[in-house]
Amino acid sequence: MDEKFRRRFRSFENSLDSLSEARSRDMEDSFVLSGTSAKFSITFDLSWKCMKDILVQYYSITGFVAGSPREVLREAFGAGMISGDIWMEMLKVRNQLAHDYDGVIVKEYCQRIIRDYIDKLYEFRDWTYRRVLAENQEGEDR
Repeated sequence: MDEKFRRRFRSFENSLDSLSEARSRDMEDSFVLSGTSAKFSITFDLSWKCMKDILVQYYSITGFVAGSPREVLREAFGAGMISGDIWMEMLKVRNQLAHDYDGVIVKEYCQRIIRDYIDKLYEFRDWTYRRVLAENQEGEDR
């Protein structure tokens, strides 16, 4: 995996750790809700872009629209990187949050972000460590 991927993956990890802090914050606070919404969107975007990098660089899969998160998620699912329909739901929520001008949507989905989405993002992070980074490190050590 190239340096661009490593930088992006580190950014994803940092963003995810920051997002997970929302679990210990007051979700009645509009500033916290706004921050959770923004951080979720950023973290989700970094996750699918990391998936795209893995598909292209690690699996040499290129027969998809690389700029489309929906296509990347489908390919990532097919490659076993992610599981379940929850990723498409996360994409839908991320898209809705981009147009949440009065905070109604984030209030509706904030508990789902905290309860389920963060765990799915960590599962992808852990999969990447086990399958891509560990194997890549072994290859570099030889």
